[in-house]
Amino acid sequence: MRAGARASRRGWAEHVSIDVDAFEELRPKAFAIAYRMLGSVSEAEDVVQEAFLRLHGAVRSGERIESPRAYLATVVTRLGIDQLRSARARRETYVGEWLPEPLVMSADEDPARQAEVADSLSLAFLVVLESLSPEQRAVFLLREVFDYPYDQIAEIVGTSEANARQLAVRARRHVAERRSRFEASREQREELADRFFAAAQQGELEALESLLAQDVELHGDGGGKAPALARPLFGSDRVARALASWGRQALRVGATVRRVDINGQPGAVFLEPEGKIISVLALDIADGQIQAVRGIVNPDKLQHLGEVADVRALLRGA
Repeated sequence: MRAGARASRRGWAEHVSIDVDAFEELRPKAFAIAYRMLGSVSEAEDVVQEAFLRLHGAVRSGERIESPRAYLATVVTRLGIDQLRSARARRETYVGEWLPEPLVMSADEDPARQAEVADSLSLAFLVVLESLSPEQRAVFLLREVFDYPYDQIAEIVGTSEANARQLAVRARRHVAERRSRFEASREQREELADRFFAAAQQGELEALESLLAQDVELHGDGGGKAPALARPLFGSDRVARALASWGRQALRVGATVRRVDINGQPGAVFLEPEGKIISVLALDIADGQIQAVRGIVNPDKLQHLGEVADVRALLRGA
């Protein structure tokens, strides 16, 4: 977390009369639920802030809150369900393919912790969750990711325990059919990712194709605000050609690559010469090959990571 963000959260916590240490302890879990529910950093932050405001209001009004953590989980989940219902209509008019907002994992974060959360944070996993109903998504996450008991899930979601179990069964079956596989060895993933980005930077077609699975997928999200794929590409030949073309364009604009983990998977941030963000690329790796590549260029989905470049202006200048 950036120091400025930490300071602003401390100030906000003090403003609503919540103990700063308690705030810092409770916030990560609340954000973890909200982000997985919504696939959006900005919306998750808004939901978490609203949940803390409601907690503060409840405490000030004299309401007995036995567990602030449980209270926040309930409010965050219910707000997330409401947000998802309205988001569905917005995403029907979204230009091009919709992908979640990326999270860049801190380099100093505990590797064991990163491995623990990586699967449930991956862009591929969050895309699968988009096909669930809001209630299914909530129940599935609370049960499978956060290990809540069914009686508590039912109370949070506002349904019966029997219905919560049914929702979980349907969601689990749906996710299992579509869930991506990931390479178990972190070292192998990193080595393959390093080779991929080196080849991509140089636009080396044959080297790229050798790293890709035959049925590899390429997804892009520009949201109509930056150049991106109109629809996904499939197959190693087509994907390699597209990636090589992107690599040559990146060379022309003087872009550099910073290797990072994106949502727990190998990835990179592409930067223009002044350090502004051009795009983020994340890889799905399994069986020693790259199974999917997801690129996010929509500036609205990158601004939480830093200053964003004007990609169209860059390409015109090149």
